[in-house]
Amino acid sequence: MKPTLTIVKVGGNIIDDEAKLQSLLISFASISGYKLLVHGGGKMATRLAEQLQIPQQLVDGRRITDSETLKVVTMVYAGWINKSIVAKLNAMGTRSMGVTGADGWIIESHKRIHPFLDFGYVGDVDNVNTSLLHAWLEQGQSIVVAPITQDREGRLLNTNADTIAQELAKALSAHYTTTLIYSFEKKGVLRDLHDESSVIPSIDSETYSALKKENLIHSGMLPKLDNAFTAIAAGVNKVIIGDASDLTQLLNGGAGTHIIH
Repeated sequence: MKPTLTIVKVGGNIIDDEAKLQSLLISFASISGYKLLVHGGGKMATRLAEQLQIPQQLVDGRRITDSETLKVVTMVYAGWINKSIVAKLNAMGTRSMGVTGADGWIIESHKRIHPFLDFGYVGDVDNVNTSLLHAWLEQGQSIVVAPITQDREGRLLNTNADTIAQELAKALSAHYTTTLIYSFEKKGVLRDLHDESSVIPSIDSETYSALKKENLIHSGMLPKLDNAFTAIAAGVNKVIIGDASDLTQLLNGGAGTHIIH
C-alpha cells in the first residue's frame, strides 16, 4: 500500500491575509503523512511592480511576464512569500524547506508558445523530477513550492501555481496515494458566485460541461477546474476545491467541491 501525500495549493488572496494564512498553515502543519504546499502570490507582486513603476498586463487572469516583471515575481514568490511560509511552518514544528521548480531542477518547463500572443517569460510544465522530491519527503521535509520554473536554456519562467500543483500531484501519485486540495477564499465551486451557500458538492466531467454551457462557471475558476480534472484523470486519488479556512474539513470530506472522474 502506498503512503499518503497531501498537496495543498493556496491562492493569492489567502497569502494577502495574514490571519487566514496563519490559520491555513496551522491546519497544514497538523496533517499526518507526507505533505507539500504550493503557493501563488499575484497581488503582492502586482503591488511591488506598481511601486517600481513597472507596467503590468493581465490577459484572462494570466500575467504577461516581461524581463522586469520576471525579476519582481521571482523576488516576491521565491523570496519573501516562500521563506515566510517556511519560517512559520518551522516555528510550528513542521520541518520545512522552500524551493522553486528550478531548485534541483525539480520542474522542467518551456517558454509558452501562443499563436497570437507573447506571454513573455511564462512557463508550461514538461517534466517533474519525482526522485528528488521523493527523497526530500522521505527525509521528513514538508516542501513549500514557489511557482517559478526553468527551461533547458537556464531561463527562469513564471508558471501558474494551479498547474504546478496539478503536475506535482500527477507525478507523485506514482509513489503516493495523493490528495490535491485547491484552497482559496470561497467555500468551493459555487453555482451562484455571490451565494456562499450554493456550493456544488461534487462535479464530474458531464456536470462540468453543462455548467460551462450555462455560463455558471467562468473566468478564473475554469483553469482551476481544468487542472483538477486533469489530475483526477491521471490517477490522483482525490481532488477537492474549497475554503482555506476549512482545510481540515476538506480533508475529512465534510466541505468543498469534490472532483469525480
